[in-house]
Amino acid sequence: MARMTIQPLLAAALALTLIAGGFAVWAGWSWYGAAHDDSAAYARARDKVLAAGEQAVQNLSTLDHKDVAHGLDMWQDSTTGDLRQQLADGRGEFEKQVQQAQTVTTAKVLDGAVTELDDRAGRARVMVALRITVQALKQQPAAKDSRMLGELTRTAGGWKLSALGQAPVGDSAAN
Repeated sequence: MARMTIQPLLAAALALTLIAGGFAVWAGWSWYGAAHDDSAAYARARDKVLAAGEQAVQNLSTLDHKDVAHGLDMWQDSTTGDLRQQLADGRGEFEKQVQQAQTVTTAKVLDGAVTELDDRAGRARVMVALRITVQALKQQPAAKDSRMLGELTRTAGGWKLSALGQAPVGDSAAN
């Protein structure tokens, strides 16, 4: 008789163990599939591009006359290709102008978006909204909101700006 009461308990325990094991296998397989999905990899690449683009645009919108060399070094480190070369070619003249004007320009990223990403080709485009504040000696700071369009190229050192320009602003009154 004691043998009869143990068998239903053993069967119930075995069934629960099999159900739990099956659920664990299913959950693990689902997690593995999601972690190795192409769309997840693309999302991670997009996030890296956005972070690099926002930081590079902020770097190129920030400069302090008291430490121009460091600021211009950051500009060089944030860029590649023709843009990097243009900055290098004009560095001496630009350094003189900033020191004479005695300005401190800071930028704060308000928002950003990846508008295009070709991960295989290593090219991307971003739009970044910034608040740029310019402080001239003995003057009140002047702040301006700006939207910038940047092109990025993947390099051995990560994503870098290869072009940067002002985003066009539409005029809703023209309609």
